[in-house]
This record gives sequence, structure tokens and C-alpha cells, in this order.
Amino acid sequence: MSKEFKRVFLVVMDSVGIGEAPDAEKFNDVGSDTLGHIAEKMNGLHMPNMASLGLSNIRELQGIKKAEKPLAFYSKMEESSVGKDTMTGHWEMMGLHIDKPFKVFADGFPAELISELESQFGRKIIGNKPASGTEILVELGEQHMKSGDLIVYTSADSVLQIAAHEDVIPLEDLYKYCEIARKLTLDDPYMIGRIIARPFVGEPGDFKRTPNRHDYALKPFGRTVMNELQDANYDVISIGKISDIFDGEGITKALRTVSNMDGMDKLVDTLNMDFTGLSFLNLVDFDAVYGHRRDPLGYGKALEEFDARLPEVFELLKEDDLLIITADHGNDPTFAGTDHTREYVPLIVYSKKFTEGKELPIPKTFADVGATIAENFDVKLPSHGSSFLGKLR
Repeated sequence: MSKEFKRVFLVVMDSVGIGEAPDAEKFNDVGSDTLGHIAEKMNGLHMPNMASLGLSNIRELQGIKKAEKPLAFYSKMEESSVGKDTMTGHWEMMGLHIDKPFKVFADGFPAELISELESQFGRKIIGNKPASGTEILVELGEQHMKSGDLIVYTSADSVLQIAAHEDVIPLEDLYKYCEIARKLTLDDPYMIGRIIARPFVGEPGDFKRTPNRHDYALKPFGRTVMNELQDANYDVISIGKISDIFDGEGITKALRTVSNMDGMDKLVDTLNMDFTGLSFLNLVDFDAVYGHRRDPLGYGKALEEFDARLPEVFELLKEDDLLIITADHGNDPTFAGTDHTREYVPLIVYSKKFTEGKELPIPKTFADVGATIAENFDVKLPSHGSSFLGKLR
């Protein structure tokens, strides 16, 4: 039966993994457990709303009670693509299988790329190493302000980030530099997933990144479920960095966010909208602010803050709405290094029309989410993934 649900709200808790994946060894991630280790560091997580949906029914987590009668259908999902980055996870969720990983640069970018960028920018580059976005401003922000040199850095992701002070480099110039870098790194030998503009303001000792960040992603290499929805005249509302991840493909309305809580505010806004289709939210702070910076206590508090917002969501959901809460990879803040971790991700599927939730079989690919959304709206199913819509009845 098509359009069983008029609106689907897909919430991605960026990096909230739930234990090592079967192939964690291939990624040097044996023992990783984002949610489990955070719960231990917090001496128990207080997440009563996620508990009621069945989070601890997936696997028991310290402080989170196992629900006797979970309100949602629940499981954990295994990633089938070869990467463990944001783009790979989200693209797979919408039906694409990535068998060629995006390039990462653990020692910084090759000299020939830096030389070409300097030539085309007409400016020198400083940095060129993996770094925290805040720490590199402490290290190089003052030098940048004095010289006008551009701060270029990377991370454990496939990203090239360009940081510049808004009073030194006008935003339009920073964006132009990012567009140049995007064109130079689309294909082999670089094939970088995202170029990110990282503007900041302030004085030495008190620099702050601004909300004027802009991502320049690779375009998805194939059609996604979002393209199918858009072509069938359904709404596809992106919240947060979803539009950047898909380079605007298959999106009818994009809402930017500056934090997890702003993301939840925008989710509430879409719950109050009259639309038919998909609302797709990414909550990036879990990953960017706490995971990569290896801050388990901050991460735990952010999880509890997210949980505290769920009653608003529950209240505004209609009988013919479907809420899907999941993640795109792990980022265990107690683990070595600052990289993402190869983990299962939770899958929580809730509607007010459900009388009682049940355990779902473990999907072998995130694409089952996209297939389920596609079947619900009676559009072309992706070539990867199997719908679990029929199991929700």
C-alpha cells in the first residue's frame, strides 16, 4: 500500500554508533563502542524517551532501561560500503553503495596540490595537516591575520578545509577559493569528498568560527531515493548539512543549522509544516564537537539534551507520520586517535499508529532505510537495500 505515511522524518544522530561492526578489524576499530563507552563514562546515560522507544532493547546501555513494551520498532544496521565517513553513510542510506573509498590525507595534502592551489589562489597556504578546527585557529589564526595566508587543513574524513578570518578574507573570496579547490580535487588522484569553507572572527586568543561555513561536496554518482521523491513531486526538506552532503541533489527545501539544538528547532518547524514527503535532519554536534575532540562527557550531555527534546517531537507527530532515528557511523570518544569508528548504528522506527514495537531483523545495509521510504511513497526503489515497510504493520 503506497503512502502509508504522509510524512517521514529521518533523524541522523551523526556518529552515534552502537558497538563494533563485524568488519571492524579491517578498519582498526575492534573494541569501539560509541554509545556503550559514553554511557560508562557518564556512569549511566539519562535518556528516558529513547529508552521508551527501545534503545536499550537493541543492546543494553548503562543507565537506559530496557523497555518492557517498546513504543518503536528497533534494530541496529550494518554498513555495507567500504568507508566510515559521513558522505558514505548518508549516500548509502539513500540507496547508493560506495565500493571505492574517498581519499583521506593523514599526512596532509601532496606538495603538488598545495602548489597548484597557491598558484590559483594567488595566496600562500599554511597548515596543511590533520587538525582540530579550533586548535588550528589557536596555532595559526594570528599568523593568517598578519600575512593573509590561507589556513588549509584536513581531518580523519575526506575533507579539505580552508579557514579564513572574515575581516581579512571576504566571504565571497573564501567561497571562490573553495570552488577552485573543488574543481581541482574531483577525480583521481585526489577524489576528496568535501571542500569546506571555515570562516572565523575574533582576536588572537578568542577566535570563533561563524555559521557561514559552506560545504562543497562531490555530487552523488547515481540517483538517490531523494531524486525519485523530488521527481514524483514530493517534498524533500533537508535540515543541517544534508544539503551539503548531497550537493543539493534531490532537495526541494534546505534549512541550515548552527547546532544540535537549532537542528531540533528546525525539526519542530517542519513538524508544523503541511507537506508530503521526507524531512531529513543531520545532528552534527555529536560528531564534530564531541566525537572528533574525544569528549565523552560532552557527548553524553549532548545525547541527554537531544533526548529531552523528543517529547516536543512526539506531541507534534501525526497518526500518519513516521519517525526514523539512526546514525551514519561511529565516533567513539574514548577510542585512540580522532577518527570515525566502524560500528553498527541504531535503528529506531516510530509512529503513533503502532500499538507496540518489535525487534526488526538486522539490516545488512543502511540502504534499507531508503528502500523503505521509497516503497512508502511508491517511487522507484534503489538498487541496494530492502524495504522493511511491511514489517511495520
